Amino acid sequence: MSKNIKEERLKWVLPIIGKEIKLKDMAKICLYSSKSLKRWCQKYRRYGEQGLIPKSTAPKTQPNETPIRIKERVIELRKKTKLCALKLHWRLKKQGLDVPLSTISKIIKKEGLTRKYRKKRIKYKYIKAERKPGELIEIDVKYVPGRVKHKRYYQYTAIDTATRWRHLKIYEEQTNYHSIKFLKEVIERFPFKIEAIKTDNHASFTNYYLSMNKRSDLIVKTIHALDVFCAQHNIIHYLIDPGKPAQNGKVERSHRSDQEKFYNHNKFKNIKDLERKIELWNVEYNNLEHCGLNGKTPNEVLELKVPNVLR
Repeated sequence: MSKNIKEERLKWVLPIIGKEIKLKDMAKICLYSSKSLKRWCQKYRRYGEQGLIPKSTAPKTQPNETPIRIKERVIELRKKTKLCALKLHWRLKKQGLDVPLSTISKIIKKEGLTRKYRKKRIKYKYIKAERKPGELIEIDVKYVPGRVKHKRYYQYTAIDTATRWRHLKIYEEQTNYHSIKFLKEVIERFPFKIEAIKTDNHASFTNYYLSMNKRSDLIVKTIHALDVFCAQHNIIHYLIDPGKPAQNGKVERSHRSDQEKFYNHNKFKNIKDLERKIELWNVEYNNLEHCGLNGKTPNEVLELKVPNVLR
């Protein structure tokens, strides 16, 4: 049995070259045409065994090939921003380069810049509910990786589910007081009235699942300070199901971006340095294109809703 194509071709060519059999007679018993046998014999006489190794039939030149400067720009932008092909298409279009999405995908794939997934994910079709700005704000807390000056810090995050506009704040503790303080700051900064918030079940957000406040007890001894604040400002406070962080998916996804694009590339001298850099990163995030916004940035969506609100 032949191990490769070269050995398979040699099996039919060598008897003809050695004049053991004529080409026309070999064509009668060969699996291949006489035209192929003749071509292989010519290549063998000219190049030897190397001539029987199959070569790519792809054209050496392509009249509609993407210019090298555009390829280099796509590769440079991909390495710098780690954006997907769709977001690169939107970013380049804003810069005056209308490069097709399929072309960008081929370029980054050929350069080995695509993410390698361990397994193929099942895609589900979800019906997206159209929300207006301020209708629902997701709030969560992320531990700042490592320690700054031997001290632990916490990143409070609020993201509007309609516009993906986001606000970040660093605190030294994760308490009821800081949760209310953070929500007050979000209310002041967000240009729309906040109708509802959604959080997980941490003690800094709720006491619904703690002590006498369990559903089975049917008695609520105390009301959480954040719930009192929300009631005073006519804000509905939703809780996700225990152990279901995907129900707070937008803020969890933004935390992944924080880790990959900010914390993995920055070191902090002190708390002031951390606060300054996190503020700059939040400004950059609010000016990033989002697939969920069809290529627009959170600030662009807010400007469409309230003209000149961010200028």
